[in-house]
Amino acid sequence: MAKVDLIDLRERIGRDEFDHLLISSALSPYQAVRQKINQLLKSGNILRVKKGLYVFGPKLRRNPVCKETLANLIYGPSCISLEYALSLTGFIPERVEVVTSVTPKKNKTFDTPIGRFTYRYLSAAKYPHGIEQIWVDSAHPVLIATPEKALCDYVVLNDVPNIDSPDSAREFLVADLRIDPTQLERFDIRRLTHLNKHYKSASIARILEVL
Repeated sequence: MAKVDLIDLRERIGRDEFDHLLISSALSPYQAVRQKINQLLKSGNILRVKKGLYVFGPKLRRNPVCKETLANLIYGPSCISLEYALSLTGFIPERVEVVTSVTPKKNKTFDTPIGRFTYRYLSAAKYPHGIEQIWVDSAHPVLIATPEKALCDYVVLNDVPNIDSPDSAREFLVADLRIDPTQLERFDIRRLTHLNKHYKSASIARILEVL
């Protein structure tokens, strides 16, 4: 059985993340494609993120794995939101390891060789509002919540303390959610006000009073 030419395979698959159809096509010159995929998995030259979704192993990667792209691909429709989105955009100073997303589908958690990815159910009435596309780098467009949507999603999906005054709103933002106080002015009040027409949250209304 012919051995897979790894250099040729890497040229055939330009991206660092790819699906079963793409790797099967790249391996089409060989016999027993499924066995070839299993050999590549066993050797660590490719890693299975989930059924039908792969990334190259460390030796064949051209760039670090883009977790944000994987988050969009693993389970969808979905967009990155909650703590990870707030960290990625600089509102939460510390690094958030778990990639958090929202979805109009069921809650899901995926533990992968690349890390943990969680998906929280958000109603179809709320989900599509406040999603934007950003480029993590020149090769990876990603669907992510705006900071305002990430905040709204966090408020409605978590057991937040009773936010019934400007003081409790500020304590929630700074002490509980750990948002850097110097970043509060970056929230877009008009955008947050518009979002709350769909979220209809009294807590978000209190938060608006301190921004």
